[in-house]
Amino acid sequence: MARIAGVNIPTNKRVPISLTYITGIGHASARAICDAVHVEQSRRVNELSDAEIMAIREYIDANHSVEGDLRRDVQMNIKRLMDLGCYRGLRHRRNLPVRGQRTHTNARTRKGPAKPIAGKKK
Repeated sequence: MARIAGVNIPTNKRVPISLTYITGIGHASARAICDAVHVEQSRRVNELSDAEIMAIREYIDANHSVEGDLRRDVQMNIKRLMDLGCYRGLRHRRNLPVRGQRTHTNARTRKGPAKPIAGKKK
Protein backbone atom coordinates (compact mmCIF):
# COMPACT_ATOMS: atom_id res chain seq x y z
CA MET A 1 0.00 0.00 0.00
CA ALA A 2 1.31 3.40 -1.00
CA ARG A 3 0.57 6.10 1.56
CA ILE A 4 0.13 9.65 0.25
CA ALA A 5 -1.21 12.57 2.35
CA GLY A 6 -2.18 10.19 5.14
CA VAL A 7 -4.33 8.00 2.88
CA ASN A 8 -3.59 4.44 1.82
CA ILE A 9 -4.23 4.53 -1.92
CA PRO A 10 -5.16 1.25 -3.66
CA THR A 11 -2.20 -0.43 -5.34
CA ASN A 12 -3.97 -2.41 -8.07
CA LYS A 13 -5.62 0.62 -9.73
CA ARG A 14 -4.16 3.06 -12.24
CA VAL A 15 -2.33 6.05 -10.75
CA PRO A 16 -4.87 8.82 -11.59
CA ILE A 17 -7.78 6.72 -10.32
CA SER A 18 -6.07 5.85 -7.07
CA LEU A 19 -5.06 9.49 -6.45
CA THR A 20 -8.77 10.43 -6.39
CA TYR A 21 -9.07 8.50 -3.11
CA ILE A 22 -7.39 11.51 -1.50
CA THR A 23 -9.89 14.19 -0.41
CA GLY A 24 -9.36 17.31 -2.51
CA ILE A 25 -7.99 15.57 -5.61
CA GLY A 26 -10.40 14.86 -8.44
CA HIS A 27 -9.89 13.39 -11.89
CA ALA A 28 -8.51 16.56 -13.49
CA SER A 29 -6.11 17.22 -10.60
CA ALA A 30 -4.93 13.61 -10.62
CA ARG A 31 -4.14 13.78 -14.34
CA ALA A 32 -2.32 17.09 -13.86
CA ILE A 33 -0.25 15.57 -11.03
CA CYS A 34 0.72 12.61 -13.22
CA ASP A 35 1.78 14.96 -16.02
CA ALA A 36 3.76 17.19 -13.65
CA VAL A 37 5.79 14.36 -12.13
CA HIS A 38 6.17 12.55 -15.51
CA VAL A 39 4.31 9.37 -14.57
CA GLU A 40 2.34 7.59 -17.28
CA GLN A 41 -1.37 7.53 -16.53
CA SER A 42 -1.72 3.93 -17.71
CA ARG A 43 0.66 2.60 -15.05
CA ARG A 44 -0.57 0.95 -11.86
CA VAL A 45 0.44 2.11 -8.39
CA ASN A 46 2.20 -1.17 -7.60
CA GLU A 47 4.45 -0.62 -10.65
CA LEU A 48 5.74 2.73 -9.33
CA SER A 49 9.13 3.01 -7.74
CA ASP A 50 9.64 4.55 -4.29
CA ALA A 51 11.20 7.63 -5.93
CA GLU A 52 8.11 8.17 -8.10
CA ILE A 53 5.78 7.82 -5.13
CA MET A 54 7.94 10.28 -3.19
CA ALA A 55 7.81 12.73 -6.13
CA ILE A 56 4.00 12.49 -6.23
CA ARG A 57 3.81 12.99 -2.45
CA GLU A 58 6.09 16.05 -2.54
CA TYR A 59 4.20 17.58 -5.49
CA ILE A 60 0.85 17.18 -3.69
CA ASP A 61 2.24 18.65 -0.46
CA ALA A 62 3.64 21.66 -2.32
CA ASN A 63 0.75 22.44 -4.68
CA HIS A 64 -2.54 21.08 -3.30
CA SER A 65 -4.61 21.54 -0.16
CA VAL A 66 -5.80 18.05 0.75
CA GLU A 67 -7.38 15.97 3.53
CA GLY A 68 -7.26 17.56 7.00
CA ASP A 69 -6.14 21.02 5.88
CA LEU A 70 -8.89 21.18 3.25
CA ARG A 71 -11.57 19.98 5.68
CA ARG A 72 -10.43 22.54 8.25
CA ASP A 73 -10.56 25.34 5.66
CA VAL A 74 -14.09 24.38 4.58
CA GLN A 75 -15.29 24.20 8.20
CA MET A 76 -13.72 27.59 8.96
CA ASN A 77 -15.48 29.11 5.92
CA ILE A 78 -18.84 27.71 7.09
CA LYS A 79 -18.20 28.95 10.64
CA ARG A 80 -17.34 32.41 9.28
CA LEU A 81 -20.65 32.54 7.39
CA MET A 82 -22.53 31.47 10.52
CA ASP A 83 -20.77 34.08 12.69
CA LEU A 84 -21.55 36.82 10.18
CA GLY A 85 -25.22 35.96 10.34
CA CYS A 86 -25.63 36.18 6.57
CA TYR A 87 -28.35 34.22 4.77
CA ARG A 88 -26.07 31.32 3.89
CA GLY A 89 -24.85 31.16 7.47
CA LEU A 90 -28.42 31.04 8.79
CA ARG A 91 -29.24 28.19 6.40
CA HIS A 92 -26.18 26.27 7.63
CA ARG A 93 -27.18 26.94 11.24
CA ARG A 94 -30.71 25.58 10.66
CA ASN A 95 -29.55 22.55 8.63
CA LEU A 96 -31.51 23.62 5.58
CA PRO A 97 -30.40 23.71 1.92
CA VAL A 98 -27.99 26.60 1.37
CA ARG A 99 -28.09 27.14 -2.37
CA GLY A 100 -31.71 27.97 -3.11
CA GLN A 101 -33.24 24.50 -3.46
CA ARG A 102 -36.94 24.06 -2.68
CA THR A 103 -37.80 22.78 0.78
CA HIS A 104 -41.59 22.43 0.62
CA THR A 105 -41.55 18.84 -0.62
CA ASN A 106 -37.94 17.76 -1.05
CA ALA A 107 -34.65 18.39 0.85
CA ARG A 108 -35.02 15.22 2.93
CA THR A 109 -31.28 14.58 2.83
CA ARG A 110 -30.54 17.89 4.48
CA LYS A 111 -33.59 18.08 6.79
CA GLY A 112 -33.55 14.44 7.93
CA PRO A 113 -36.46 12.00 8.05
CA ALA A 114 -39.96 13.46 7.95
CA LYS A 115 -41.43 14.26 11.37
CA PRO A 116 -45.07 13.22 11.72
CA ILE A 117 -47.56 15.98 12.50
CA ALA A 118 -50.32 15.13 15.04
CA GLY A 119 -53.86 15.22 13.64
CA LYS A 120 -52.74 15.41 10.00
CA LYS A 121 -54.07 11.93 9.01
CA LYS A 122 -57.19 12.69 6.95
